[in-house]
Amino acid sequence: MNTREPNTLSTARPFAAAAVIAALAILTLAGCASTGDMPREQMAVAKAAVDRAAGPAGADAPVEVSQARDKLERANAAVARKDYDEARRLAEEAEADANLAEAKSHSVRSNRALGEVREGIRQLREEISRR
Repeated sequence: MNTREPNTLSTARPFAAAAVIAALAILTLAGCASTGDMPREQMAVAKAAVDRAAGPAGADAPVEVSQARDKLERANAAVARKDYDEARRLAEEAEADANLAEAKSHSVRSNRALGEVREGIRQLREEISRR
């Protein structure tokens, strides 16, 4: 008489497959679902970054500052229509553009200062060579 126990691996497979499918379905639905919350913090951070960049960076990186302002305005419009995912994405992009504008502005000012230092060195060398 064959008293083999049922193969637990073969009986567990359908349950494991079902669990994997269910987990994937839940993750897919969670990924598609909106958080539903207005991105207040991200909007405030983006506004502060744009305001900060609009100062000295406004002259040195006008394109980037303009892009940041445009995205912040579009984020505000998305909030008004309660498209919070779009608002969050645009606010994050506005913050990134504002940070880029600031970095570009710092680079431009550093290059100007470097040019002035080099010009000063050149003038000193001329002065020394005349003596």
